[in-house]
Amino acid sequence: MNKIKELLGDFFKVIMFLIFTLLWTIFVYLIDGEWLYFAPVLVSDILFFETISWQFWKKKKKKKKQKSEIRNWIEAITFAVVAATLLRTFFIEAYTIPTSSMEKSMLIGDFLFVSKTSYGPRVPMTPLAVPLVHHTLPFTNKTKSYSEAIKLPYHRMKGFGKIKRNDCVVFNWPAEKLDRPIDKKENYVKRCVGVPNDTIQIINGALFVNNEIHNEPDGMKKQFIYKVKTKLNGLNPKILYEKFDITEGSRGNNPSEYLLKLTDNTKVELNKFNNVLSINQEIDKSRKHLDYIFPNNKECTWNIDNYGPILVPKNGERVTLNIDNLPIYKDIIERYESNTLEIKNDSIFINNIFSTHYTFQMDYYWMMGDNRHNSADSRFWGFVPENHIVGKALFVWMSWDTNAKGLNKIRWKRLFTSVK
Repeated sequence: MNKIKELLGDFFKVIMFLIFTLLWTIFVYLIDGEWLYFAPVLVSDILFFETISWQFWKKKKKKKKQKSEIRNWIEAITFAVVAATLLRTFFIEAYTIPTSSMEKSMLIGDFLFVSKTSYGPRVPMTPLAVPLVHHTLPFTNKTKSYSEAIKLPYHRMKGFGKIKRNDCVVFNWPAEKLDRPIDKKENYVKRCVGVPNDTIQIINGALFVNNEIHNEPDGMKKQFIYKVKTKLNGLNPKILYEKFDITEGSRGNNPSEYLLKLTDNTKVELNKFNNVLSINQEIDKSRKHLDYIFPNNKECTWNIDNYGPILVPKNGERVTLNIDNLPIYKDIIERYESNTLEIKNDSIFINNIFSTHYTFQMDYYWMMGDNRHNSADSRFWGFVPENHIVGKALFVWMSWDTNAKGLNKIRWKRLFTSVK
């Protein structure tokens, strides 16, 4: 061994590390211990970078050959980028709430941490990418931050559990049609109200899951549009914002009428105002075709307040196909599970084979925003496939209110609060 060490010189450590990594990878593959793949990263720091003092209890020996300051910086930055990328990809990632679709459960300006381990981290499908960037390079509008020269099939490592009903889930928007890879599609966050094999239905704004009224978790604050009629003096917008955090709304058909997005609590409080005459929820009871409502079928007369029933597909389940229900499953068959689909003389052909049934290859989920009348969700674009799932929203580490001033811009009460 000493002779080999003398012969290889400075390359001895590198070659031994590569041999160890190869043997370790084979060992981990054989025992199906995916999380052990990260061990060589720690070994590389012990052998080469030394950014972490692994033997902090021992006094450091003076090295004969000191590294240059530039080399120290390069090694430290390289290790930091690698470690941060692994942390972001496989463990936890920061996410910002950009829209009001989850108000008031989550607010615009909330900064979240998203757990990748809750459902198991998804192995990158486009591994050649600029570290710590999603799909577009910083300071550019269209420059891609990734290369599609190498594409990996979908694989999810083992996690602590599965998606449960009422989880707040971050996922890649399935309806995006910008030809981006799955893991580079835009990130959305919604509440999962339907897991595989659930039946979803909305009746006059009320959500039903498996023919029972939706069991809302503690802390969930859903909103609807309400028509508020007042006496002639109307409502003070400043009081609505500062006292009740009502941030969305508009005037109605006359000065004493308002269309406000309210939670159950704010509706009760507003009803106590002496100048409020009535508060009524806006419900679309019309039965007409709407192009923007999933499944975009001309025969379908669903809307955001009266929808379904619709069954959430489950991996391995077999469904009967016909011309009437095909629009519900078209995207699943073609886009998400990569089959060819043709209709010839009212007959359905999948991969050029006449088909009257289809077996789902993945689990699917039904996602909805808590801001029911201002959320682009599954009611508009359908099911979310399991390979689009990013992770579970854990807690708010920062919250920024652009409407406030000074120190009040920070929503202090929301800092380090769990997502419910």
